[in-house]
Amino acid sequence: MQAAQIEKPGVVTVGKMPDPVAGPQQILVAVEACGVCGTDLHIADGHFAPTPYPIIPGHEFSGTVVDLGADVDTGIAIGTRVAVDPSLFCGHCVACRAGRGNLCANWGATGDTVDGAFAELVAVPAKQAYALPDSMSFEEGALVEPLSCAVHGMRRLAVEVGESVLVLGAGTMGLLLVQLLEKAGAQVTAIDRVTRKLDLARRAGATRVAASVDELDGQQFDAVVDVTGVAEVIESGLDAVRRGGRFVVFGVAPADARVAVSPFRVYNDEITIVGSMAVLNSFGAALDLIADRQVRTDDLVSHRLPLAEFEHALDTVRSGAGVKVHVLPRAEGSPQ
Repeated sequence: MQAAQIEKPGVVTVGKMPDPVAGPQQILVAVEACGVCGTDLHIADGHFAPTPYPIIPGHEFSGTVVDLGADVDTGIAIGTRVAVDPSLFCGHCVACRAGRGNLCANWGATGDTVDGAFAELVAVPAKQAYALPDSMSFEEGALVEPLSCAVHGMRRLAVEVGESVLVLGAGTMGLLLVQLLEKAGAQVTAIDRVTRKLDLARRAGATRVAASVDELDGQQFDAVVDVTGVAEVIESGLDAVRRGGRFVVFGVAPADARVAVSPFRVYNDEITIVGSMAVLNSFGAALDLIADRQVRTDDLVSHRLPLAEFEHALDTVRSGAGVKVHVLPRAEGSPQ
């Protein structure tokens, strides 16, 4: 098969690799669409600690089941169109036994710690595959994983009807959160430096948009969600939390990033700071939201590139030029 591989930080190749094999309780998926995530950039740059090298990245994907390993008893059959939850939890550590598998002591994920879906084929646990209804495209299927992260983030945020919420960053994740927040009855303000993304944020349900927190004239919010992972943006967002409010760290920052926080203000204003890490029992809900057209995805995919242009896909995301960039391993123009 053809695949994109990060041999080591900063070294990316696209070429022929051995076909993966479906092991016990695994399925083999022919990948039709795989989204480029900020985490993929961190992996490419060597800033995502759990990742071993070399690795085929790619964890936001959909495709068709083409083979079954032994002992697959999930009802998934050859020919089934699927989206795949990349989560790989051990099931026996303290966090897993407490129902918090996303904090697994032995955490892993397809495309993050084992070979993923920027390839023509990927082997995954059958229990992680969700059948796509006929009404859903492969492109929509590849958006289920990012939406499932947003659904988990909403649960961490616990927004109440009528609350004011500031979303820092109007890329794919920010736009998905804006939609979910608007449906939950929040009054949403979105921040992004790219004008086109602010237009999309308005279409997604934001009542106010701005290029920076400085443009908000000191307005404060019941809750602030950072989707950027940028330390300076996080600091400005913390200043925008009103007394008694919450701040959600949703974006992925480099492991060594640091921000300045006033502990007195956290104490005196009773500010709650929480994290939202990946996916937790939210994949099925996300799939249903897209299938039922409760979450709109039409505006999200800005680029569709063949596998041969994987490095260009990374550069496009890095530049901020697009919204969601999809790599289509079986598209015309991909290497054969």
